[in-house]
Amino acid sequence: MDTDANAHVDPLTEVLSLAGARCVSSRVLAASGSWVLDHPGTDGLELYAVVEGEARVAMRAREPTLSLGTGDVVVLGGGRPRVPDGGTTVKPVREPPVPEKAADPSGRLGDGRSEAVSAVGCVIELDGVGRDLLLSALPPSVRVRAAADEAATLQWLLPCLVRETDSDGPAADIAADHLARLLLVMVLRIHLDGAGIRPVGWLRALADERLAPALGLMHADPARPWRLGELARAAAMSRTGFVERFKSAAGVTPQAYLHDWRMRLAGYHLGRADTPIARLALAVGYTSESAFSNAFKRATGMSPRQYRNAARVRWDQDRFRLTTSADRRVPVPVTAADRHSRNPGTTHRSRRER
Repeated sequence: MDTDANAHVDPLTEVLSLAGARCVSSRVLAASGSWVLDHPGTDGLELYAVVEGEARVAMRAREPTLSLGTGDVVVLGGGRPRVPDGGTTVKPVREPPVPEKAADPSGRLGDGRSEAVSAVGCVIELDGVGRDLLLSALPPSVRVRAAADEAATLQWLLPCLVRETDSDGPAADIAADHLARLLLVMVLRIHLDGAGIRPVGWLRALADERLAPALGLMHADPARPWRLGELARAAAMSRTGFVERFKSAAGVTPQAYLHDWRMRLAGYHLGRADTPIARLALAVGYTSESAFSNAFKRATGMSPRQYRNAARVRWDQDRFRLTTSADRRVPVPVTAADRHSRNPGTTHRSRRER
C-alpha cells in the first residue's frame, strides 16, 4: 500500500474498491399488460433503469413506493424484498433463481393487452470487507430522475448497457459489467453531490465540505498517526468543533473511524495477498506486529493468520458459486401501464441465459 500512489485516491473510490462491486447478471425486459413480479432482493445492490414507459417499485418495508419514468435510474440497497405494484390486483409471479425453474418458460408475464415498459436490471454483488461499509452509508433507494441536470451521463450510458446486455457479441458480459458499475458510480456521485437525506456514516461525512478534506487525509495515508489538531486544521475548525461535527455525521469519532478503516484495509489485503503480516502492520500504522495482531483480533475475533486462511476459503467458495450460478435470472421490477400496443406479452433476455 504505497501512500504516494494513493495520495489522490478519494474515500468513495477506496470503499468501492474494498466492496469489490461487480455486476454478476443483467437483463433487458419488455413488459405489457397487467402483471406483478415478486423478487426477494439480494445481499448486494440492484440497479434498475426504465428505458421506455413507467413503473413502480414497492419494497417490503416502510419505505415509500418508487415511481420510475423513462430514463429514470434507481439503485436499491441489499436485503429488501421487492414487490412491483402498479395498482393491479394481479397475483405476483415469484421470480425463480434459475431459468429452468421459470413459471413460464416463454419468459412472458402479464395479459398482453398493452405495451407498458421496457427496462434493464442488474444485480451487483459486493465483497464482505467493504459490503456493510457501503450499504450502511446508503439509503434504501437512490433514484436519479432523467430530467436531473446531472443525469446526462446516465442517459448516454443507459442505451450502451441495454445494447451489451442484449448482445451475443464478443466480451459482451465484460462490457455490460463495466457499464453497470459505471452507472453505479455515476448514481453515487449524484447522490453525494445532491441535497438528499443520507444515513449517518462515512458518506455523509464525505458530503460535508468541511469534513471531506480530513476524511481524505485519513484515506490517503492511513499509516500516519494523525493528530486531532492536524485533522481539525484540514477542516478549518477547532478540535472540539471538528470532533463534534465528525461524530454527528459519521456516527463515530475521527480516531474510531481511522481505526476501523485500518482494520478493513488490513482485512482486504490479508484476503488477497501474501504480504508479510509485519509489513502489513506497518502499512496500517502499527510499528509492532504483535500490537497489530492484538488490535485486529479485537476488531474481528480472529488473528491475522486465521483471517487470511478463512478469507481464502471464502474466496474459493465465491469463485465456485459464481461459476455454477452463471445462469441465474435477474428480475426487473416493473409493472405494466395501460397503453395500447401491437406487441403484446412480456419478453426478457439476459446475457446469462443464452
